[in-house]
Amino acid sequence: MHIRKQRLLTPGPTPLYPPALQAMMGSDIHHRTEDFRVVYRNVIADLKLVLGTSYDVLPFVASGTGAMEAAVSNLFSRGDKVVVCSAGKFGERWAEMTAAFGLDVTVLKAEYGDAVKPEQVAAALAADASVKGVFVQASETSTGAAHDIEKMGKIVAGTGAILVIDAITGLGTMPLDIEGWGLDVVVGGSQKAFMIPPGYAFLTVSPKAWKMAETATLPHYYFDLKKEKKNADKGESSYTPNTSLLLAFGVALTYIKSLGMDKLIDNAQLLARATRAAAAALGLELFAPGSPASSVTAIKPPAGMDSGVIVKAFKTRFGSIIANGQGSMKGKIFRIAHLGYFDFADLFAVIGELEIILAANGVPVEFGKGVATVQKVYMEAAAQAEKA
Repeated sequence: MHIRKQRLLTPGPTPLYPPALQAMMGSDIHHRTEDFRVVYRNVIADLKLVLGTSYDVLPFVASGTGAMEAAVSNLFSRGDKVVVCSAGKFGERWAEMTAAFGLDVTVLKAEYGDAVKPEQVAAALAADASVKGVFVQASETSTGAAHDIEKMGKIVAGTGAILVIDAITGLGTMPLDIEGWGLDVVVGGSQKAFMIPPGYAFLTVSPKAWKMAETATLPHYYFDLKKEKKNADKGESSYTPNTSLLLAFGVALTYIKSLGMDKLIDNAQLLARATRAAAAALGLELFAPGSPASSVTAIKPPAGMDSGVIVKAFKTRFGSIIANGQGSMKGKIFRIAHLGYFDFADLFAVIGELEIILAANGVPVEFGKGVATVQKVYMEAAAQAEKA
């Protein structure tokens, strides 16, 4: 009771993989030497491997938003018609970003907690064959909802448009068949399922997207895909890299390779399923029940309670950091993450903590009911694994 270890349970940054953190201490490498080139080439090769693609993968020293911006500024021209799928704060970011670069933006909007339907995308593309891009989140972590990327990808692939996906929290939490589903640009970030600190972003670029880059005229300098590819082919970054994070990335990717990307995804999905079941057992309502994501579970507080009370109690009572709602959802939901370096022991603890917090705020709770639900999911999954 007197010692409280801080536990990071947010959808980014996420808990760090300890060997990756240790690798950061070896960062006294000059970035124009062969020692660095070996690390850089290995990181790019391993990223291609875990992402399951032969497409170019280009890293940038930035948050994921930097790679999102690179996709806009390198592949489009002012006035180009694009479609943005917006179902939360990060969909709104796509809308704001494309508008800031002078694109002609049509927004397909879904209510918070819902997802844009593939049929809406198909209708928008059928209505205007001149649309050059479709932007979407794989996992909308502001609401805990996920989009049907497979269906969207196959729809967009049959048109002249490219599909640009913010998969920053989707990678490592849901299947994403980049080449099989026609995903032209997939954006990722270091501080999510890849288990290292913020500061590296990356994106994949399909041949279809590269063709659009040939005629794109929007200005860019630091986020220059052509320049970055030219240097990456030589084993170097265009500008000074974050060497410590790159070393961490290499170690984290080695771990993911040994585990298997499918197992990393399965881990997130199991934790998410167990969390949803525990919430139901405790009489709590999910915010995105129709299309729940596996990166994070968004839960409504009991009637009449501000979710900030729950978020604050997690920190003050237990040192656990969970996420409140964002923007207009602040106070209306709390979010528990599952991506990256999380395990069932983390979830046993967080649900046990939630039971205590609810009881302390006058909510009738049968202690152990939520935790027992998580234990049941664990035991069922373990039994299936033993049979496999």
